[in-house]
Amino acid sequence: MDIGHKIKQLRIQKGLTLEELASRSELTKGFLSQTERNLTSPSIATLNDIVEALGSSLSEFFREEKEEKMVFQKKDFFVDERENYTVNWIVPNTQKNAMEPVLLELPEGGTSFEVEPHSGEEFGFVLEGCVKLILGEESYTVRKGETFYLTGKYFHYLTNEKKTTAKVLWISTPPLF
Repeated sequence: MDIGHKIKQLRIQKGLTLEELASRSELTKGFLSQTERNLTSPSIATLNDIVEALGSSLSEFFREEKEEKMVFQKKDFFVDERENYTVNWIVPNTQKNAMEPVLLELPEGGTSFEVEPHSGEEFGFVLEGCVKLILGEESYTVRKGETFYLTGKYFHYLTNEKKTTAKVLWISTPPLF
């Protein structure tokens, strides 16, 4: 972390001159100038005085916001190949998010895992092929270009009775895959 640059950013953000910060922190203008240019390093106690004079705290000062990744490429995906299906986690580490999208591939005769009843909701979009959505005792055919939306009240799963692979974008909230 570039401490001097961060102090200068905070000072400018607060609309303070070096002289005003020096007065508030009881330090010299020259010392603060050297600190901002990384020519000298303040002790922890002095840094605390500077940061407090800027209306912040050491914990806030050192907190670094991680840049949130927005776009994911194929190399970021995690693929879990099973005998009857393949799950592609297309957004990594979604268990910390409110929803979880996966790309489910079902080969001929493939069946997804059975999802137990839960308090969330799910959405699916059939990208290729055709699947049967088994929801409790009911069965629904969902073809390419069609979608399904359900609450997690019942046991449910997908099956592929066709000769071609089916691909389904399946999104759940909360994450459950």
